[in-house]
Amino acid sequence: MPVALETIGLQKHFGGIAAVNGVSLQIERGARHALIGPNGAGKTTVINLLTGVLSASAGRILLQGEDITRLDVHRRVARGLARTFQINQLFLDLSPIETVGLAVSQRLGVGAQWWRMVGSNAAVVEEAADILEKFALADVMLERTGNLPYGKQRLLEIALAIACRPQVLLLDEPAAGVPEAERRDILATVAALPADVTVLLIEHDMDLVFSFAQRISVLVNGALLLDGAPDEVARDARVKAVYLGEASHA
Repeated sequence: MPVALETIGLQKHFGGIAAVNGVSLQIERGARHALIGPNGAGKTTVINLLTGVLSASAGRILLQGEDITRLDVHRRVARGLARTFQINQLFLDLSPIETVGLAVSQRLGVGAQWWRMVGSNAAVVEEAADILEKFALADVMLERTGNLPYGKQRLLEIALAIACRPQVLLLDEPAAGVPEAERRDILATVAALPADVTVLLIEHDMDLVFSFAQRISVLVNGALLLDGAPDEVARDARVKAVYLGEASHA
């Protein structure tokens, strides 16, 4: 299977601290891959390195075989890499149709006309509305984003990423902070993501991880502890020790 996203000896140092220490990952094209680990393991730092928010201290990042290690954020997005965040990065005063419409406009090359009403371009509105319907947001598409329940905001952030038509989508804890009653919508949405989109999921919710992932990588203290199938990870004594240790410490 071709590799969509790869890291080779990836490192990130903050002073004398190695937040990411020699991580080598291969994410196959179309994969449903999860990156897990205890708090402080370096998971979000890895995502920030992959997306260009942080620059690597050493190592390489390959997207569809192309070295993107030194590319800035927007060039990585243009090459098909999109992400969500632990904390929503949304325009709270815009509606969902405006939010997704702006992303569609940017992708279609008419983003410079952002100051015009999104509704002035029928193609943009049609595509944005179709995306929102797939994410169960059609009934709130005209509401102010800041007024939406938090679970709906999380769904909107994933919809916004999909509007960029990524080849690789990085989901950074999509269920974080979502009330239990709204989590099933997140679970269903993640499960229904387009099959041709490669997905790397970071998540603490093991129900979500094991219902979603075909392969799981375990990060501990910035280094890769294990990479394998879900049943292999679930049986591994080292993984159990890490999570039991975290639970007893908490």
